[in-house]
Parts: sequence; structure tokens; C-alpha cells
Amino acid sequence: MKTNISFKSNRYSNKMSGKTLLNRFLLLTLFCLSAQTTLQAQETYYTKPSWYFGVAGATNFNFYRGSTHQLNSNLTPPVTFHNGEGAGLYLAPLVEFYKPDTMLGFMFQAGYDSRKGSFDQKVTPCNCPADLSTGLSYITIEPSIRFAPFKSNFYLYGGPRLAFNLDQSFKYSQGTNPAYPEQEQPADVRGDFDAVQKTIVSMQVGAGYDIPLSSQNHKSQFILSPFVNFQPYFGQHPRSTETWSITTLRVGMALKFGQGSAMETPATAVSKVQFSVNAPKNIPGERNVREVFPLRNYVFFDLESNKIPDRYILLKKEEVKDFNEDQIGLTASVNPSGRSARQMAVYYNVINILGNRMVKNPAANVKLVGSSEKGTEDGTAMAESIKTYLVAVFEINASRITTKGQLKPSIPSEQPGATKELVLLREGDRRVSIESNSPELLMEFQVGPGAPLKPLELVTVQEAPIDSYITVDAAGADKAYSSWSLETTDPDGKVKAFGPYTKEKVSIPGKSIMGTRSEGDYKVKLIGKTKNGGIEEQVTTNHMVLWTPSKTEEGLRYSILFEFNKSKAIAMYEKYLTEVVTPKIPKNAVAIIHGHTDIIGEESYNLNLSLDRANEVKSIIERALSNSGRKDVKFEVHGFGEDESMSAFENKLPEERFYNRTVIIDIIPASKI
Repeated sequence: MKTNISFKSNRYSNKMSGKTLLNRFLLLTLFCLSAQTTLQAQETYYTKPSWYFGVAGATNFNFYRGSTHQLNSNLTPPVTFHNGEGAGLYLAPLVEFYKPDTMLGFMFQAGYDSRKGSFDQKVTPCNCPADLSTGLSYITIEPSIRFAPFKSNFYLYGGPRLAFNLDQSFKYSQGTNPAYPEQEQPADVRGDFDAVQKTIVSMQVGAGYDIPLSSQNHKSQFILSPFVNFQPYFGQHPRSTETWSITTLRVGMALKFGQGSAMETPATAVSKVQFSVNAPKNIPGERNVREVFPLRNYVFFDLESNKIPDRYILLKKEEVKDFNEDQIGLTASVNPSGRSARQMAVYYNVINILGNRMVKNPAANVKLVGSSEKGTEDGTAMAESIKTYLVAVFEINASRITTKGQLKPSIPSEQPGATKELVLLREGDRRVSIESNSPELLMEFQVGPGAPLKPLELVTVQEAPIDSYITVDAAGADKAYSSWSLETTDPDGKVKAFGPYTKEKVSIPGKSIMGTRSEGDYKVKLIGKTKNGGIEEQVTTNHMVLWTPSKTEEGLRYSILFEFNKSKAIAMYEKYLTEVVTPKIPKNAVAIIHGHTDIIGEESYNLNLSLDRANEVKSIIERALSNSGRKDVKFEVHGFGEDESMSAFENKLPEERFYNRTVIIDIIPASKI
């Protein structure tokens, strides 16, 4: 009975230690909060600290495995003790370093580390209960690497543990034989284990979450951080003899504080970011656009199949007489985000358009070249599937269509040594190219195997056209801010939020801001989150006018399509831009030129590529106008890169990605501005 009482007393003592520690933390927390409350009237704004100091307190849940038998040279119990457990106090001052909004940092804790507990009770050969408990404890030093995977308050940490033995005591108790209760119970034996290792080197890993107790309006900023720490048995063998090992689960919390650097309040801070908003004088609600829609000479095939994909529209033989390519593109609609399902539906008629043109032009011939990563035989099978359709449905003489198979297309997307986005690249390379030397089938001024097919003319109802976008320029934001966002306030005080953004320039549809309001003064606020954790705000006001043009008014749109070879694409279209597009630009019109890319490649590279392409197109048109003695046209040039909110098409299918490699030219006559 004495042994059991002693055991419960130890457990009660451990619980009291944890409770006392928790009470102390609560008192410290209340003290910090009350101290912060008295400072609320201060207006000074501070950065988040990089250095933190404080204290960590926890309960060690210790689990004993292995065995221990000879306690020291004077005492060897008649039984061997194996498993056990217990709870001990952990208390340590701490130092942490990590810069705000970064992932990596450093932690250091050094303090008292108790591994006390009791082994499971044993029964001796004389049928007497035997108990063994230990007060084992250390001074521990634990440096750690701190890692915040999401740059958030959640963090992971880990590193070595260097422990120096402080207490190696034990208490051994042996009760009386229940069969002879009259015998006197032996006295408890207290002593120290021998062969205890003075220094232990092991490891520890953990996770925690920082809960701010004060805002950045205070120089001293406090954080309460619950944490859990795991220390496996590797290296944790208290004695140099026998097999006793300890695994510890530590659960606790840390209270830490640091001091920020004073900075000006957001309203008065001098920012390195130049903030401006460009709102068009008139924001069209929608506009009819007569678009010259380019027709790529490719039919894309699904991976693992040499059959024409279901997304391409295939006619029955009796439907051919009613097919007219001029009717396909009438009244196509574009949704507010700028993506057009109708244009893709037009493109999915490309095989029918080819068949219709070959029927109308009996002298025209084509060559179908199938490119397959599986080899020339599979590429030929892809080309033959299109030929079979044209011969069977459109009744085109088979001698007018030749087929060929090859491993790679003439202008492949996948380059040697490529390792990223290979599936998207290979989807783009698995295609049949339509090649012809018959001008009746091809775009103006284009000849040769790479020439696009003759474009179609569509009449579209264009919502949120590019000239209705409000451009926000935050020059220098990519260097000064980790991110920034916008708030717009209409004349009635209604606030809308946009963002966050990381680029310097963004465009927002004017209708998204104005809704159905005809006009008004709008306040636009930039809210920048600095890289040291601060907040900057800038405000400007713009007058915006929503204007819906007459349904009889039309803009013009031309598109230039690109392969991976940028310079070749520009050279191929230069004569077209000079002799077809430029003469169609009315006097005093505005030419809005915007470049786009697909989603393959780095975002920053695609942004620059789209702007370079747009500027090259502008230079060709500008030069053609100058040669005609004209200087009346105004230009707006934008590069949107792979921004899917601004792209003309989705990026799910190779057809869409290839059409997003484009420069679009919107021509707005002066009467519509």
C-alpha cells in the first residue's frame, strides 16, 4: 500500500506543477494585455519584430521502453523493470529570429527538462509488489530551424537536443507478501542510478502556432504560441548499460515578445510606390465588333488516340449541302470575362470549312501531316482519319489529299531537354497540320506549308471590351510590397474589394466597379502590405462614365497568332498588317493592341513576351501609317501574359492554348470614343 500511495503522490505532484505553470502563464498574459490596453491611444505604427525573447513551459509526457535491472552497485532488485511512463516539467527561456513574411528562421531554448516517471509495477519471486520511480532530469539545450511553410503563423521546427544530466535519483519500494500481512514492510530505498550518461545528444521536432496578443500599434509586441514537440528514443538512452530508452511528447506554450521599429502611420507614410488610376472617359457596356477571326491550320488529337476528337464538329453526308462557312460566325457572343465559347465552336468546324473550300475550288490540293510522339505510323493514321472523312462526306477526290506521318511537327512546342509541363507541350505537338499551296484556301499573302487558312469574319457582341478596363498602375509595388489590394468606393459609399495582386499593373473591367451606375466620382484606395509587415495606403479619385454605344456602331478586331518562334510569326504577318489591317483603320481612331500567351512557361517571362509581341505589332502598323503620311491614330499597348482573367480563351485544351498565343488589335473609330 505504501508503494501505491507514493506512486499517486508523484503523479499528483506532476499535475500540480503543470497547473502552477499554466496559472503563471495566464497571469503573464493578462498583464501583457492590460499593458497593451493602456497604449491603445498611441498612433505610432511599428513593424513586426524579427527578434523575440520569452519563456516556454510545458509538460513532458515520458514513455519508458527497454529494461533496467541493476540500479547501482549496491542494489539489484529481484525483478527487471521494463515499460513505464510519467509526466515532468519543462521550463526554458527562449530566443527566436525570423523576418516577417518569410519561411525560414531560428529558435533556441535552454532550460530545465524533467524525465521523471514510474516503471510498471512488478511482482518479485516472493510474491511481493515492487515499484521503481525516477526523478531523472536534465539541463537541455535545443537549437532549431524554424520553417513556416505558408509564411503564416503556423510553423514547424526541428534540430538537435544536447542534454546534461542534473538528477539521476530513483526510489525503489517493495511491499510485503500478501500471504503474510503481519510481516513488516521493507523501507523504501532511495539512491542514484549508476552508469548514467552525463551528456546525451538526440533530436527533436515540433510544430506551433503564433497567436498575436498585441497589434502593430505597439512597439513591444507579445505572442502566445501553443506548441507540441516530439523527441523519439533515438539517442535517448539514460544509462551506458542495459537498454532503457525514453520517448517524450512535450505539450505546452511559449510567451514571447519583441520590439518593432517605429514607422509612420499608413495615412502619412511616404511610399516608394507611384500609384495612378487610368479610367476611360467613357466605359462601354457592350459593343458590336466585326472580327476577322484567324483560322489555324491544325487539328489537335487526344493523347493515346488517332481518331478525330469528339469536340470537332463532323457532318453527315446529307448535311453538306446546307453547310456555309459564312453563316458559322454570325452573332457570336463574348461573355464578360472575355472568353468566347462561340469562337471555339467556329474553330471546331475547321475540317468542314476545309472540305467546303475544296468543293468550291476543285483545283485546290492539300497535304495532311500527322505528328505523333508514337512515331510516323501513328501520325499517318491521324492524317488518314481526316482524309477518310473528307473523301466520304464531302466526296473530294482522294488524289487531291496526300498524307504523311512524322515524329514532331515542323514547329514543335516540346524542346530537347524540357522537363516542365510536358503533358501540355505534348498535347500541343500531337496534331495534324493542313498544308497547301492553293491561295484559295490560305490567308492573304501567305504561302508554304506553315501558312494559316483564310480567316473568317464574325460579328460579335463584345461585353467589357478592352477599352472599358480601368488600369491601375502601382509602379515599384513588386519591390516594395509582398502583395497589394484595392478598395473602390462609389458615390453612395458602397465599397468593393479587388485583389490581392503582386504585379505592378492590373486591369479591372469598368463595369465590375460601376455596375449599372451611369457615372460618378469613385475613390480608389491602394492597400500595400510591405515586406517588413507594415501597411501603406494611397488614395485617388476618378470620375467614371458608363456609356453604351448604339447597336449599329461596330468596332474592328484583328488577331495575329504566334508559334514558339516569335520573329517568324511577326515576319509572316508583316505584309498582312501593312496591306490589310492598316488601310482599315479610320482617321483619328484608337488602336488598342494587347498581347497574350498561354499558361506554359514562367509567368514573368510570359508577361514580357506578350508585351514584346504587342509592341512589335504596333511598330509595324505605326510604320505603315507613317509611310502613308498619317499620324492621326492613337495607340494603347498592353501585355497581359498568361493572365486568365484577360485571355481570350480558356487553357484547358491545346486549341485554346494555341489561340491564346496572340496579339489582338481592337480598332475603335473616333465617333465611338
